[in-house]
Amino acid sequence: MTPSKPLAGLKVLDFGHTIMGPCAGVLFADLGADVVKIEPADGDPTRRLPGFAAGFFATYNRNKRSIAIDLKRPEGQAIVHRLVRDADVVLENFGPGTIERLKCSWDDLRKINPRLVYLSMKGFLKGPYENRGALDEVVQMQSGLAYMTGPPGRPLRAGAPVIDILGGVFGVVAALSALRERDLTGKGQKVASSLFESATFMLGALVVGSAVIGGPMPPMPARKNAWGVYDVFTAADGGQIFIGCTSDGHWQRFCDAFGFDNWRDDPRLVGNANRCEAREWMLPELERRIARLPSETILEKCEAARVAYSKVGRPDELSLDPHLLSGGGLLATAVSGFGGGPQVGIPALPVEFGDGRERPALERQPPRIGEHTEEILGAAGYSTREIAEFHAAGVLGTAA
Repeated sequence: MTPSKPLAGLKVLDFGHTIMGPCAGVLFADLGADVVKIEPADGDPTRRLPGFAAGFFATYNRNKRSIAIDLKRPEGQAIVHRLVRDADVVLENFGPGTIERLKCSWDDLRKINPRLVYLSMKGFLKGPYENRGALDEVVQMQSGLAYMTGPPGRPLRAGAPVIDILGGVFGVVAALSALRERDLTGKGQKVASSLFESATFMLGALVVGSAVIGGPMPPMPARKNAWGVYDVFTAADGGQIFIGCTSDGHWQRFCDAFGFDNWRDDPRLVGNANRCEAREWMLPELERRIARLPSETILEKCEAARVAYSKVGRPDELSLDPHLLSGGGLLATAVSGFGGGPQVGIPALPVEFGDGRERPALERQPPRIGEHTEEILGAAGYSTREIAEFHAAGVLGTAA
């Protein structure tokens, strides 16, 4: 089955680095746009990151072509200016003032291509903070997300770069909206997304909740639970399983499946409000009952009861997840930061298209540094001699 490519025909120049910019770029690329990654002559620094960040490059740069350019040199800037003539979208997430110094700002490029949509992803939108630099973890702290995630007095960042990713997604939403408007007006425009405002958007319901209860919401580990059973339980073999009973039907089927006949119609446990009030005595007893059973038995009983449940998993286990494997949800991706290397099943975009429920596919592995330079510049009208001269002068980088 041919994968859906709803953005086929769009040309995107991707100045993104680290996560937010490359994430926006990979969304465009997976959806069919021709995305050209413009990286420094010695390659995107993300290629060399260790530890927690070792997977950033491979994850967010599939389905792209690469050209490596020294943008600090006028010759490099001139190359970009030629490429932008035919571009539909430019995206960047440099720190404040950087893209202006490189002569590739909105004001520079709009003069070359008035139909251009220019996506700028920063730490902050318009306001007193707009010239500050920011990081995912910084705005998790600033917005209150870290406060809500950790125990009281111990703010804790989320275990994935959720704000970088959300900022990239919102950026693509803004860019696609501007492209739709261009269809009507013929004119491009600059659009923006940000880390801080993406984080605050996630917390909107908690802002409202604080106003309703008349004070700050407690962090999630200390929250007053909204449901009687909504917890992680430890099995006899040490496995951990989350179980959520969010309705009376859930509770009754849960009791039936686990043989908790004395609780099913206990008047103290009829209705979610009563179960919430009973948590102080009910939950310790429920933990003891669950702890007598092995993990597989608990999972089977939860499935039979048709309640919300899951074992507590690890990210590395996703590459073997049967659901993801069966539905095209994993893309066999070369994971070396410099291109190539062993392949790992990396999650695909979480979207489907059409009656066939098609998932965006992997058509290009993450590129090597400047891997597509000749074809990109050749299509832009540069001669083989000019390209060779650029390489000799160090304006262009080469594949490692």
